[in-house]
Amino acid sequence: MVFGLFSKEKSLQKTIERATNKLAQQPDRWAALEKLKDDGSDEALFGLCKRFGVTSMKGVEDEQEKHWVVDTLVAKGTVALPPLVRYMKSAEHLSFPLRVLERIADHDKCLAVADELFATEPPGYVRMPERRLDLLKWFSEWKGATDDEVVSRLTPYVTDFDENVRFAAIESMAGRDPAKIGPPLVQALLRPEEESGRIKRTIVEVLAKSGAPLGDQATAVAGQLTGVAMGTLGNDFKVEGGVVRAR
Repeated sequence: MVFGLFSKEKSLQKTIERATNKLAQQPDRWAALEKLKDDGSDEALFGLCKRFGVTSMKGVEDEQEKHWVVDTLVAKGTVALPPLVRYMKSAEHLSFPLRVLERIADHDKCLAVADELFATEPPGYVRMPERRLDLLKWFSEWKGATDDEVVSRLTPYVTDFDENVRFAAIESMAGRDPAKIGPPLVQALLRPEEESGRIKRTIVEVLAKSGAPLGDQATAVAGQLTGVAMGTLGNDFKVEGGVVRAR
């Protein structure tokens, strides 16, 4: 009995290895992926998730297989949630698994899983920010999230160590409630540590496009626009009526 169980587990691991072998021929990977689908156990579905973390040699084939895995896991429904969440805890990229999450989980579960992921990505230095960027992009585009939920979770990242993360968080604020995005964006614009002209311009553009109220920081923002470090921003934007406007 024990030997049979061990043999089955060993066979499953070999199937997972074939399904995630980027050097294998596509028919061999397909066969292994189909076998994992038919197995349907937690470990087999976890093995399917592992396909997201491998980039095969041919781009078109790679995309086909990953989209197939997305559809397969979605078809499994909530049964796929435990192995999916388990996979995301240590995955380097989150784009594809998050597509599965939003299609098989309700709002509260999506939010709970997202919060678990955000907790593993505290703002600050990280060697590889791709995971963080995937999470920010997905959460800002997730149709189930309210403005309050998005702004409160993205705010810590507008001052992240990584410039690309800051840029993604700031751009993701666009289109949200102006009254909610104004304070964190103004604070990010005025902080002395921000030296990136790209980031400052992006903040100003989002403030102008949204018409976010500047409150008691209007004068300080106006001063920023005319500062030497702001380049041509002062020529392109102005503060008028308590908001940033394009000239």
